[in-house]
Parts: sequence; C-alpha cells; structure tokens
Amino acid sequence: MRRIGIIGGTTPESTCYYYRMYMEISRRRLEPHTYPPLIIHSINFRQFMENPRGWEGRKELLIDAARSLERAGADIIALSANTPHMVFDDIARAISVPMVSIIDTLVEEMHRREVKKTLLLGTKTTMGSGFYREKLENAGFQVVIPDEEEQNEVNRIIFEELALERLDSREWLLKLVERYAVEQGVDSVILGCTELPLAIKEGDVPVRVLDTARIHMEKLIDLAIN
Repeated sequence: MRRIGIIGGTTPESTCYYYRMYMEISRRRLEPHTYPPLIIHSINFRQFMENPRGWEGRKELLIDAARSLERAGADIIALSANTPHMVFDDIARAISVPMVSIIDTLVEEMHRREVKKTLLLGTKTTMGSGFYREKLENAGFQVVIPDEEEQNEVNRIIFEELALERLDSREWLLKLVERYAVEQGVDSVILGCTELPLAIKEGDVPVRVLDTARIHMEKLIDLAIN
C-alpha cells in the first residue's frame, strides 16, 4: 500500500474528522484490521491563523509540513482543509510526491452524482474568493454563494463553534440550506469546510450533501490501495 500523508491542524477538529473517515472507510472497504499507512503532520493553528505575513507566511508553514511528510516517507499528500487550497499549487510544486486536491476530487464526485446547481458553504475566504468557485464553474456547475451577512455568520459558526466541537447554531445552518433549496433551486450543498460535517449530514436537509472531507478520504484510500 502507498503511505498517505495528511497536513492537519487546520483545525485540529477537522483533522480528527479526517481520521474518523480514514477508519470508517478502511473498515468498510478493506479486510478486518487493515488500514493504509498514514502520517499526520499537525501544524500550530494559532501560528497559522495569526501569521504576521498573511497567506505568504501560511503557505510557508504548509510547505514545511509537506516537506516533513515527504521526508517521513509519504507517497501521497493532502491538506485536511478546504481554504488552504488557495495555495495548493505552490505547495505541490515544492515537493516531489503527488498531492491530492480536495477540489479536484470534489469535481469528480459532483460529475458522478450529476449535480447541476450547488450551494457552497465554507469559511468566508472559501466562499468569497474566486479560487474555489471558479474551479467548479469551469467544470460546468452552477454555484450559489450565500449573501455577505450569511457568509459572516457561517464563518463565525465555523471558528467560534464547530472548531471547538460546539453545535449551538446547527439549526440555523440547516434552515439556511433549506431556504436556498426552496428559493434558488439548488440540488446539493458543498460542505466546503471540513468542520461543517459535524453539523450537517446526509438526510438532514432536502438536497444532496457533498461532504468534502469524506469524498477526499475516499480518494486517498483509493490511491493508497490501488
């Protein structure tokens, strides 16, 4: 099997969710007690978030983590968060082993599930900047983004609640998705932040739920075992 390397800590809670998906998917797909080798490099989230050099400094932290995983023997490397994919290409160029993009993997799954029009939820950076939306639109999907006030609230919930394992505003998130399903006809919701699956699961809302962390880990295990 190929060895999976995960850059974690962005946030620690989402990294735990990735590991839970790793266990769940391995148990479903492989023989009992069989798991692909996995290495996690968990960065200091405060150092990442409060980096005085902004995204340039954050990118360097992520590159250092990727290189550390490569030195440790990782055969494939992934980021366990959506927002850092804005510097994905720079990280991939800095190492010699393949990196697996959560966005590219999501696009494959959306085509497979015949998604047409989707609601993108995530951090304000993920929702508000073009790097995520443009990739989806270039792949042929209609992408709906919440308005600015809603983006601010989703972002607050992610960092002030879900990142601390709190579900205080879960109902607000569910009602947001339901309203966009009714008013704008979205057929799916992208959980474009790896904390969001803590609050929204398949069956909670009247549209398909695209759990990017689960989709990403399915792909990583595919690559590890094939």
